[in-house]
Amino acid sequence: MSKSERGFTIIEVLVAVVILGFGIVALVGSSGVVTRMIGQGKRTTNAANYAQVRLETMRQTALGATPVCTGLAGSTTTHPGSVSVTTQVATNGNLRTLRAIVSYPSGRGTMIDTLVTVIRCI
Repeated sequence: MSKSERGFTIIEVLVAVVILGFGIVALVGSSGVVTRMIGQGKRTTNAANYAQVRLETMRQTALGATPVCTGLAGSTTTHPGSVSVTTQVATNGNLRTLRAIVSYPSGRGTMIDTLVTVIRCI
């Protein structure tokens, strides 16, 4: 056999195919993890948006009332995807602390996040 007729042996081809197979399996496994992470990110973003909208609605209600900051009360609302937003109002002189506690399901159980804002009532 001359130098120009040399090629890969069947063993070399099989080793290359096995290595390629391991790489593909690893890639498929990591894509599943990434997909789950993207789904969790969507759920967290939606929950935070519900809480933010609720706090902004409360802020507008408080600042639009006469006298200012009257009519604020805590409440609990449930949104699609089992997202629950509980709001609390704390008074400290001319300040009102609005707190939105949002709970939502995740792959590891129920997640709970809290958003807080302060309104100055003068």
